Amino acid sequence: MDPADRIGRDGEAFEHAKVVLERGRIGIGALAIGLGRASLDVAVAYAKDRRAFGKPIGEFEMIQWRLARARTELDAARLLVHRAAALADAGVRFTDAASKAKLYASEAATRAADSSLQVLGGYGYLSDFPIERNLRDVRLMEIGEGTSEVQRIVIARELLRLD
Repeated sequence: MDPADRIGRDGEAFEHAKVVLERGRIGIGALAIGLGRASLDVAVAYAKDRRAFGKPIGEFEMIQWRLARARTELDAARLLVHRAAALADAGVRFTDAASKAKLYASEAATRAADSSLQVLGGYGYLSDFPIERNLRDVRLMEIGEGTSEVQRIVIARELLRLD
């Protein structure tokens, strides 16, 4: 390898790669929230419009619970992502915060998309509604920049650090 092609010093590549992954986790968390919110928006509109037994299905408690849980989890995920981004921008160590944000946001968004599909019933599988695609896309957010299992390992290591 030509030394002129080298970026950084010997032995520092892994540390640089970790920083890229950590920042990427914040981005993945934000993407996941967007997909979850998009699915939820469709489900809310559908719940207001679709009628069963003479009233909008949004008046049924189980539909309300699904929508409320999804919105609450997505809002909490958004706060975790904002916190991780603020720490990164401040130049403070953010490994733990980025992993927590990515883990929670990606899993919350998957649950939101799944609940949204359930609200739409069979229509949720049709390409007329974006939820079927969102559900496939959001599932990738649990994999990209480190799987949920990897995030749990990172969080546990940070929690158990002895230094």
